Amino acid sequence: MTALRPQLLAAVALAALLGACQADRAATGSVYPHDYRARPPIVLADGSRSLDVSPTGPGHLAPRQRADADAFLLEYRRYGRGTLLVELPRGVAPAAGAAVERSAAAIRRLAAEGGVPARELAVSGYAVANPGLAAPIRLSFQRMEARVADQCGLWPQDLGVSTPMANLRNEPNWNLGCATQSTIAAQVADPVDLVRGRTEGRIDTVRRVKDIDQLRIGKDPSTNWRQDGQTNVGSRLGI
Repeated sequence: MTALRPQLLAAVALAALLGACQADRAATGSVYPHDYRARPPIVLADGSRSLDVSPTGPGHLAPRQRADADAFLLEYRRYGRGTLLVELPRGVAPAAGAAVERSAAAIRRLAAEGGVPARELAVSGYAVANPGLAAPIRLSFQRMEARVADQCGLWPQDLGVSTPMANLRNEPNWNLGCATQSTIAAQVADPVDLVRGRTEGRIDTVRRVKDIDQLRIGKDPSTNWRQDGQTNVGSRLGI
């Protein structure tokens, strides 16, 4: 037993050295996740939509202003919560004030034509800082929106040479993926699509029967797409 004690001590020392070489990722790893989807995640939050309508025309909205207001009202009918706030500028010149009143009346008519009841409209005013500048009519409402939870543009470490420890980790930079996540969140029309898929729509029975008949006789039911942009979709649908 006495002769084996030095060998035993050497084996224990070697095991301790080998164990020290194993890195504990939980303790020595990065303090932030590597996946950009986890670092700047997209979340659903309460937000607001707004539109500035410039008073133009004698008692009506210009085509551009009318199209913008119509699209804004459509979004309110689909996703809006609460009331639709209409803020009128106060403190403008008398001529501009008359144009504001006529444009506001045109917006109320457009809202009524689009199915927005009068009880959902809330009219208020805001003070104009500079009467010499154009003062628009502000439309706004609350809705759920997708956004990035973390703030983009944070650079706690330099992209170049910062510290030897940061360079040897070979990890993505802190802000990688944040701009992409923000762009995706801004492009989503319905934020619920990021949470769950939509239900399956109705089946096109006529198309399905034709495809099954093609398969029964050994033909390919898929559409033949050509490089010139013309297809046989119309012929297959009987058009």
